[in-house]
Amino acid sequence: MITRRLLSVLAVTSLLAPAAAFAQAGEVAKRDDVTKQDATKDPIKIVSSLPRTGSANAQTTSMVNGIKMAIAEVGGAIGSRKLVYEDWDDASPQRGNWDPAVEAQNADKAVGDATVMAYIGTYNSGAAKISMPKLNAAGIVMVSPANTAPSLTKEGFGEANEPAVYRPSGKINYFRVVPTDDVQGAVAADYAKELGAKKVFVLNDREVYGKGVAGVFEKRAKEIGLEIVGTDGIDPKASNYKSLVTKMKQAGADLVYFGGTTQTNAGQLAKDIVAGGLKAKLIVPDGCYEKAFIEAAGNRALEGRCFITFGGVEPKALTGKGKDFYENYKKTYGGEPEGYAVYGYESAKVVLAAMQNIAKAGGKLTRESVLAEVAKTKDFSGALGTWSFDANGDTTNRTMSVNTVKDGKFETVKVVE
Repeated sequence: MITRRLLSVLAVTSLLAPAAAFAQAGEVAKRDDVTKQDATKDPIKIVSSLPRTGSANAQTTSMVNGIKMAIAEVGGAIGSRKLVYEDWDDASPQRGNWDPAVEAQNADKAVGDATVMAYIGTYNSGAAKISMPKLNAAGIVMVSPANTAPSLTKEGFGEANEPAVYRPSGKINYFRVVPTDDVQGAVAADYAKELGAKKVFVLNDREVYGKGVAGVFEKRAKEIGLEIVGTDGIDPKASNYKSLVTKMKQAGADLVYFGGTTQTNAGQLAKDIVAGGLKAKLIVPDGCYEKAFIEAAGNRALEGRCFITFGGVEPKALTGKGKDFYENYKKTYGGEPEGYAVYGYESAKVVLAAMQNIAKAGGKLTRESVLAEVAKTKDFSGALGTWSFDANGDTTNRTMSVNTVKDGKFETVKVVE
């Protein structure tokens, strides 16, 4: 038998149940509101993927500093959204240079993090080949401060499936603020003729960047009447190149062109050319335009002998907003920026300008909207002058410089517009 006391308890419980349910529903609604509010306040993340392990570190540190400067200039936020920057390494201790496996991991990590809106990188063109299709499929904008291989964006410079293979979505998401090697290689060949060279030996490091720029150099050299007396691919891990130097001497080379980087042993090659008694000038591309190359080769092997092409001009020669960048960099970091520091800065600036445009127009900051806005970049007034992205995602800026080494420092000998 149910007692009167139990009936009273049941009655009270039945009366309280709707109220409790109502209160619980209110708490759920309140949590949902908070979740929505937090979603609009999620940070916007920009990441960079550059070789931070190995001899490229000094160059890439300078580039990262440039990125940080650009973010500081917008107060570390876009509207009410906080900007978060993450500096990712795509090199490994085992290689001492960029690593395909690490670059793939970085790209996958960016795709899996919904807050990542832009990917600044890569430094090496070979690394770009790995991350480009992954980021393209995810619709993440990629802006490179240093890739120069034409095949990444233009047909007729690489494999038959390039550059389409890097664009599985059918859209362009990859952009770069540095001139490509179809410009750089030709400038180097023209300068070789200007130096009075007649017989040229062309080398490359067997990597995407090195083979590409060497190929352009060779093609242009033939067009302007230089004799190619030999071509070869080097082993970047070799302890020396004495036998190769002997081969080049026997071929009668009065100029050597090396398509490669500091990290693929350009310094050792320069030393062995001198030690082996080869009376030839050496021309190398922008992959050697860094202090690490001078340190690896030594002044004796470079001064009066070696010339280095570079997209743009040396930092201290920048003008307008570029000069402002140069002065601010020295003030902020207490030293001279490496050549590519301004390209890291400009890459970040163009991404941030796109984000600011979206915010000012009242739009939503998404991967799709940021990509679309970066693609519209035209007549951008930045540290590299006024330039635009063309239909391939390449910069319209074609300024190149030829540099040499004097007193242990780079010195410009010619600017080609």
